[in-house]
Amino acid sequence: MGTKSSIEQLNSFLRGEMAAVETYEMTLEKIDEISTARDELLINLKSHRDRVMALQEAIVAAGGTPATSSGPWGTFAKAVEGSAKVFGEKAAVAALEEGEDHGVKDYNEDLDDLDPEVRQLVTTELIPEQQKTHDRLSELKRRL
Repeated sequence: MGTKSSIEQLNSFLRGEMAAVETYEMTLEKIDEISTARDELLINLKSHRDRVMALQEAIVAAGGTPATSSGPWGTFAKAVEGSAKVFGEKAAVAALEEGEDHGVKDYNEDLDDLDPEVRQLVTTELIPEQQKTHDRLSELKRRL
């Protein structure tokens, strides 16, 4: 059983990951099918979906109930969708990168709020994956 604060923090991470999934899905709807950015965005989308599942499993294993929506994070998803429509692919990728920056910061800042078992999941699986999606997007932004 996890502590209440650990479960709450996992749910916060989960809402962020759910928002990332929503954001990538909306952005992919707006980006041209033949865009060179598409493959990287799809890889990142899969990584965020995998993290949603890992977090849901960790919350249940800790005795909690996983969040069912992104909550306030959904607002960020809508802002990115708007930038993809209005400003184009490069602006959408820049906005996604900003979200990835926040994800890296969020995971790292909140480690102390986690039980040791949960902290291990975050440090060995979630943070490395978050860093990969961040780095992939940074590189994509440089190429565009």
